[in-house]
Amino acid sequence: MDELKVIVFKLATEEYGIEVDKVQTIERMMPITRVPKTLGFVKGVINLRGVVIPVIDLRGRFNLPAQEYNDQTRIIIVEVEKMQVGFIVDSANDVVDIKRSSIEKPPEVVGGVKARYLDGVAKLDEERLLVMLNLPEVLDKTEVVQLESIED
Repeated sequence: MDELKVIVFKLATEEYGIEVDKVQTIERMMPITRVPKTLGFVKGVINLRGVVIPVIDLRGRFNLPAQEYNDQTRIIIVEVEKMQVGFIVDSANDVVDIKRSSIEKPPEVVGGVKARYLDGVAKLDEERLLVMLNLPEVLDKTEVVQLESIED
């Protein structure tokens, strides 16, 4: 298959993409239960339809400046390596089809985000670039593992 269906979301001024088949749902902001002794970007856990899901603030994960949550803020629930996690993003409001051939290797840093967190950069058109996330790296198990022990 030469095309990918991708959910587009924003962090600061950049647009990012996650493959639709990795996304379970997109939720409005909801109460998050803080968990002690976790990394700063791990905001805590939410109870989504009876399932406890850890939530990561992607701005914090990528060392971008914090921003107040607002009506546009969303939690994108993804599943990576059999683990459900929520990503807090500034907004998520688009689904696009992109050609795999339009995805290029990422430069070392894009919008302040290190290349290890990125799968590539897709050219949507002359003006619009979409940064594709490398979910296993964004969700480094060793960093989120403290949360899993809470669920047991």
